[in-house]
Amino acid sequence: MENIEYFKQYKTINGVFDEMKVDDNVRKHYDSFMSAFQNINSSEMALKDELAKKLFLTQGITFTVYSSGEGIEKIFPFDIYPRIIQAAEWDLIERGIKQRLKALNIFLKDVYHQQFIIKDGIIPAALIYSSPCYLREMMNVDVPFDIYTHISGIDLIRDHDGSYYVLEDNLRTPSGVSYMLENRNISYRLFPNLIPENKVRPVSDYPDLLMKNLLGLGNRNTSRPTVVLLTPGIYNSAYFEHTTLARLMGIELVEGRDLVVDNHKVYMRTTKGLKKVDVIYRRVDDEFLDPLIFRPDSMLGVPGIYHAYRKGNVAIVNAMGNGVADDKAIYAYVPDMIKYYLNEEPILKNVPTYRMENVDEREYTLKNLNNMVVKRTNESGGYGMLIGNIATEQELKEFSEEIVKSPRQFIAQPIISLSSAPCYIDGKLQPRRIDLRPFALSGPDGIEIVPGGLTRVALKEGSIVVNSSQGGGSKDTWVVD
Repeated sequence: MENIEYFKQYKTINGVFDEMKVDDNVRKHYDSFMSAFQNINSSEMALKDELAKKLFLTQGITFTVYSSGEGIEKIFPFDIYPRIIQAAEWDLIERGIKQRLKALNIFLKDVYHQQFIIKDGIIPAALIYSSPCYLREMMNVDVPFDIYTHISGIDLIRDHDGSYYVLEDNLRTPSGVSYMLENRNISYRLFPNLIPENKVRPVSDYPDLLMKNLLGLGNRNTSRPTVVLLTPGIYNSAYFEHTTLARLMGIELVEGRDLVVDNHKVYMRTTKGLKKVDVIYRRVDDEFLDPLIFRPDSMLGVPGIYHAYRKGNVAIVNAMGNGVADDKAIYAYVPDMIKYYLNEEPILKNVPTYRMENVDEREYTLKNLNNMVVKRTNESGGYGMLIGNIATEQELKEFSEEIVKSPRQFIAQPIISLSSAPCYIDGKLQPRRIDLRPFALSGPDGIEIVPGGLTRVALKEGSIVVNSSQGGGSKDTWVVD
């Protein structure tokens, strides 16, 4: 009964949508978990919290923060209190993401082939061509099954009224799925009975679904395709994820030096000689992938891999050049893409976005900078961002000058009041802001989304920045029937 007091003491944040509590009541889909939770006394909770920390430490569930030019490896903070989503809401999310990805994938094929969306005046040509992620080398390259976005992480937030918004589309090398899987494993250790009792939908088949799609891409050329995961190496921030996914799929984890191209075919060096590679799940960015085509100083890529890809001798996941579709300046046009390509209304909303190359929108932003979030169009991880209401006068001045100097490099959005969820911190439940990154897999059989995803948490009180590189953590995400 002790935790009933915890619940009574739990104070929501004024003006913020709380995932668990409304009008001093528990939302219905949290009922079952809370009923069980109230029977766990404070000593047991403290032990579970401590156990979770030890498990993350002993299993090496880490991420790397780059600071002052150095990589610092940290344990990924985990909150033991799950975030719960009801099935009807998940259905909306799932349909919305599938619709969005369908349009984005068509867009990628279009901008690298006929470019109807530019010719019909839906998106300005200058915006496409000025994107540093637009690869002219991808023009007229046919990709297997016309799929560009094999693995996507779509960031969602909720506003004060509970409405879901897409914050970002991540279509290049989205990270975080290994934490989703590990969070569920830890939850099973902490609450072994509560997951089946709450009819939580499983996420454990993600590696199998991914492997099925990767094999499906390789089946064009051989009945027994060889699949590898290409990592930049141990100093990459997501190296833990690379090793985890390779282990779960039972495929080789390779670095650029482990691969060689001969006669436009890719081979892996093994103790028994060279072995042909058919599919590469790469976690190396485009610019480092082939030093003969992109950055000549790259030590992470494979010389000649681009031409092997172009000739169709190897499949690369995700496709090269996807970054033009998740450029933050292009993001503003995704609802237009959905209407143009699919003739449908968007199921999920965009956050209102001001394009700085538009004079009126730029002037409005500069006059209202205190109430805006300004982002660089090709930064991620919470870097290169200004949150107007907590910025210093000097920061506001510097961003204003940079926006005027290089408007294409910035977008602005109103400050969204991210929803909060209860977190077990210092022995009590406290509200913290959250977002959600579901992971979608696109393959020859269609788009599949494991139910849940990674809920990221701004663990610092009052913060709305959930990125792990900025002090954020995560919690398990339960989709319940």
